Amino acid sequence: MAKESMKARERKRQAMVAKYADKRAALKAAGDWDALQKLPKNSSKVRLHNRCEITGRPKGYIRQFGISRVTFREMANQGLIPGVIKASW
Repeated sequence: MAKESMKARERKRQAMVAKYADKRAALKAAGDWDALQKLPKNSSKVRLHNRCEITGRPKGYIRQFGISRVTFREMANQGLIPGVIKASW
């Protein structure tokens, strides 16, 4: 389980990216690099990091499901993810 402060920081970054997305796109299209530099650092999309939506784990993230591999395995074994079954051969 990730610290609440780390999860909150990531949520804050996501909100800031969404807030400044149109402005950043317009400044990039205009080529106004000085104005672009004056925007907050956390408004840049590259500063986002994928985290598990349930536990906040930053590593082992599965994009298709939005959760970490550990959470995915637990949920799949309990049958909580539709269409996913444990393989056996």
